[in-house]
Amino acid sequence: MFKTLMTALAGLGLSAAVSAQELVEGQHYTLLASPVSTQVEEGQIEVTEAFWFGCPHCYRLQAPVSEWFETLEDDVSVVYLPATMGGDWNTHATAFYAAESLGIRDELHADFFSAIHEDGRSLTDADEIAEFFSNYGVSTEEAKQALGAFSVRSDVNKAHSRMREMRLMGVPALVVDGRYVITPSTAGSLDNMPQIADALVERVRAERAE
Repeated sequence: MFKTLMTALAGLGLSAAVSAQELVEGQHYTLLASPVSTQVEEGQIEVTEAFWFGCPHCYRLQAPVSEWFETLEDDVSVVYLPATMGGDWNTHATAFYAAESLGIRDELHADFFSAIHEDGRSLTDADEIAEFFSNYGVSTEEAKQALGAFSVRSDVNKAHSRMREMRLMGVPALVVDGRYVITPSTAGSLDNMPQIADALVERVRAERAE
């Protein structure tokens, strides 16, 4: 059961003595007392990335986590969860779901991070966000409509509820199968987060195969 886990742990920035069996709850991850229902198709393993576009740690996580996402097998589905803690956090969550509703989320996602952390833009004003969206084939009018849409507000509210269900008090975080929560503090570093998450994906896969 643990063979694939041990392979996944190779290269972790953890002690070389740490084996798959020794992946310790409370040290490398936390386990939710009440698992959260997943939002993916039956048989899929859900990996949730909780983030805020304005968070510098979330920005630095993008490179390692994106590389990991590209290696995931077909039985793993990624769900993005924009954090909703009021103010600019909610504004950016609204921008995320508006982009999703307009079909430009995937191409815009990394650029939105870069605009904030490399170009020094805040992207917290509806007009500025709409102008940014216009670089992706939508008009500013369409963008503003999406930013104010009831369905987008509903998505933000749902994200807030999900954050509370997952007991997430900060970001970035990765949540595997609605129960394993990995943060920079539990992982030891940002780079370790996707590696520990990958090991937990393998654990879930092995559990389901038994």
